[in-house]
Amino acid sequence: MERSEKLYLLETARTAIESQIYGKEINPTLPDSHILREERGVFVTLKKNEDLRGCIGYIEGVEPLYRAVSTMAVKAGFHDPRFPPLSKEELNAVNIEISVMTPLRKIQNVSEVSVGEHGIYIKRAFDSGLLLPRVAVHRGYDRNKFLSSTCMKAGMGPDCYNDPETEIYIFSAEIFSEEEMYSD
Repeated sequence: MERSEKLYLLETARTAIESQIYGKEINPTLPDSHILREERGVFVTLKKNEDLRGCIGYIEGVEPLYRAVSTMAVKAGFHDPRFPPLSKEELNAVNIEISVMTPLRKIQNVSEVSVGEHGIYIKRAFDSGLLLPRVAVHRGYDRNKFLSSTCMKAGMGPDCYNDPETEIYIFSAEIFSEEEMYSD
């Protein structure tokens, strides 16, 4: 993805959050880029002082990327059940990070998981959980700890990835943040 496309997404996310706070209509403009019009999985993560402040996303593409970023930015800021809604006072302290995902790929063997390169999505019956690629890196996980943590996020036992009924998917993500993009 080009720098201009990344900046467009970051600005779209920021505008959506500001519009929500100030009660304005959220209507992202149609971009010229065909990449930004593709339906892709995407997560928007909000951090305040390096601490998680909200993170919500689409696992798979359900709407054009530019619209998905707008939608997920609002959900991360105001509808992540782990946090209270974002306040006006927090707005300038929040750093936005966007993770644009590749399509999910089902794997047959956990040896296919490459820590630092892949994120993991695990599901069995009605339970599912996902961890983005950066989670393993930031927490110093090896492959087994990454798999176990994804199982636990899904509400299953830490060794659920050994159960033949459990489906394991991997994906990569292009991750960029306001902090990185605007510090250049």
